[in-house]
Amino acid sequence: MALARIDVLQGLPPGARRGVIDAVHAALVDALEVPADDPTVRLVEHRPENVRMPSDRSDRYTVVEVTMFAGRSTHAKRRLYKAVVRNLHACGVPSDDVLVVLHEPGMENWGVHGGSPASDVDAGFKVDI
Repeated sequence: MALARIDVLQGLPPGARRGVIDAVHAALVDALEVPADDPTVRLVEHRPENVRMPSDRSDRYTVVEVTMFAGRSTHAKRRLYKAVVRNLHACGVPSDDVLVVLHEPGMENWGVHGGSPASDVDAGFKVDI
């Protein structure tokens, strides 16, 4: 299971928003080897006056926070970082304007399938990749 939150500055056209969401979704599916219907991806736009960011970043600065089951290898995480940057670059986001942060709570910290800990449920995919 994976959840992604994408934070961008306000002003992306509707088509560009969907492209960014789909780019991050594809990276999650590819790098984490999860089913295509698993990841939830949300895009949040911020008014520029409500964001302080590094001065050397453009107005396409994009922060991607991924919350996922703990247990992925460093190799899988590296694949994820590269896939997110590559896919967002294809959407016009400069590579240096992408920041990816991972959060990895243990499976016992996820309530799924009507309130069961994920550690008690068959996830349907491998986590230890």
